[in-house]
Amino acid sequence: YGNAWYKQDKEFDSFNGPVFLTTNCLVPPKESYKDRIYTTGVVGFEGVKHIPDRADGKAKDFSALIAHAKSCPAPTEIETGEIIGGFAHNQVMALADKVVAAVKSGAIKRFFVMAGCDGRMKSRDYYTDFAKALPQDTVILTAGCAKYKYNKLNLGDIGGIPRVLDAGQCNDSYSLAVIALKLKEVFGLDDINKLPISYNIAWYEQKAVIVLLALLHLGVKNIHLGPTLPGFLSPSVVKVLVENFGIAGISTVEDDVKMFMA
Repeated sequence: YGNAWYKQDKEFDSFNGPVFLTTNCLVPPKESYKDRIYTTGVVGFEGVKHIPDRADGKAKDFSALIAHAKSCPAPTEIETGEIIGGFAHNQVMALADKVVAAVKSGAIKRFFVMAGCDGRMKSRDYYTDFAKALPQDTVILTAGCAKYKYNKLNLGDIGGIPRVLDAGQCNDSYSLAVIALKLKEVFGLDDINKLPISYNIAWYEQKAVIVLLALLHLGVKNIHLGPTLPGFLSPSVVKVLVENFGIAGISTVEDDVKMFMA
């Protein structure tokens, strides 16, 4: 269990136990599992149980959720296998010597930041195909649900370094920025854009905007967004982003891989 947000209306049914929502990725729950949904903080839905903050500053009361979980059957298995995760910046820094050595030796030619969002649209299969088409000497840095398009692919490793380094969820995109800044320091560069890192970000909703703004604040240029550009980007805003930051969209997988690797 643990897949893209839009699959919850199918997977929550067979999960059987209570589900605790702490972020806004809640779709209208089906009656078949609505009584097992719990929310907190800014998340909520009519008819769904909500765990409020404690006015006295103490920990939230999860006793109802825990009691509910104890009364539920185990989840029905839906798939098997292993996924390697946990590559937030502290873990990658622990591998820094190995990563730097791989870059200096040419074993790793380029990193691709493929963070962002996933969604139902068929056009998002672009990111699966793009990951498959990347050369074997490249590493994907990811965070957010965009990873569900390729984190189950057998992409192998480079000298023991997995070709997909998953930092976590959307908020963990911070780790990707820390990694980039650390690599800039290690290689003694004066500009983050001189690193062998390309950015192919999957756009969907508001959290991706914050990730994008953080990258722009760091001075990152030539970021590509897809499968479509955000609808709120007016012509004047697009002009500023293109002229000052080199923001661009995506094309075909074949053309984009050639462009990024040129």
